[in-house]
Amino acid sequence: MIYLDYQATTPLAPEARAAMLPWLDGPDGMGFGNPHSQHKMGRASAAAMEVAREQVAGLCPPGGRVIFTGSATEAINLALRGSAPAGDRRPLAVSAIEHAAVLDTAQALGSPVATIPVNGEGIADPQVSLPAGTRLVALMQVNNEIGTIQPCAELFARARSIGALTLCDGVQAAGKIALAQADMIALSAHKLHGPKGIGALWIRDGVQLTPILTGGGQEQGLRSGTLSPALCAGFGAAAALAAERREVDHSHVERLWKKAVELLDKRWIINGSSEHRWHGNLNIRREGLDVARLMSDLRDLAFSAGSACASGSGRPSHVLKAIGLDSSEAKCSIRLGFGRYTGEADLEAAARAINAAADRQEMT
Repeated sequence: MIYLDYQATTPLAPEARAAMLPWLDGPDGMGFGNPHSQHKMGRASAAAMEVAREQVAGLCPPGGRVIFTGSATEAINLALRGSAPAGDRRPLAVSAIEHAAVLDTAQALGSPVATIPVNGEGIADPQVSLPAGTRLVALMQVNNEIGTIQPCAELFARARSIGALTLCDGVQAAGKIALAQADMIALSAHKLHGPKGIGALWIRDGVQLTPILTGGGQEQGLRSGTLSPALCAGFGAAAALAAERREVDHSHVERLWKKAVELLDKRWIINGSSEHRWHGNLNIRREGLDVARLMSDLRDLAFSAGSACASGSGRPSHVLKAIGLDSSEAKCSIRLGFGRYTGEADLEAAARAINAAADRQEMT
């Protein structure tokens, strides 16, 4: 199997796995203690979590703190819901290409939601008019479906000038590029070669949130529930490795992108900007393509027909529609995601197989 679905999830880094194992020990070991207990085993687990917290914070801007959550979706909910005072109905502004975790949560809050449009390249307009009294502006840094890099600096500066909070979905950016200067940044471990089941919300110093999960208040009073030291350690190790390898990984991805673009048939059209983009995301379309048949014919390749978070819905991608594609064009699109552990030979084999399978469709 050739894995080309890095936007859905990334392979677990061996270093992250190694960091997790000591904290999975049973009764004969010392690593299974509750990190919120005061005895020796609990304190050891808690210390491992604090190391991990610093490692994750190393990916973020200075002047903030990391709150561990069960996922980036939970982190986004904490940011959007926790920053809203009771009864606050001031408007929100969110981009048209946000992840469903942002779009659906914003709608669920009951406040007016203004949509920040994107152009045909998949780039949000940083000069968009923001509603009077806007409470929060949300813009993802790297889009999960088409990989476009958004003008967070410009839009967030405008948001700050009118007193609005800023939220950045940094899931696809963390460990790849410098994270935006926002008030809150949502992160996910399994998108940067860490384990599934853990995310984080980075919160700038001075930003006050209300918990959305009540109980013991274990995570700095903002998130109740017993954390997993193993998941935290894996997240931390993956974050530290991403920071250490950022330039090496970036160069590798650039080589893969160039190789893929060279090898894929010229009848493929790239969705979104080729320049303002994380080049580990290649979202392409080909007229008349039956994507379901393509995926059936290429069962030894793992790639996506769109956002993995919305797969199976039967609905065309809201991101592809936002950049101006009609339903037929969106349904002819696939997403190839590659990164640190993708070999050039594997990518070459995949590109040739995809070309050949698409050609066979045209002949039948």
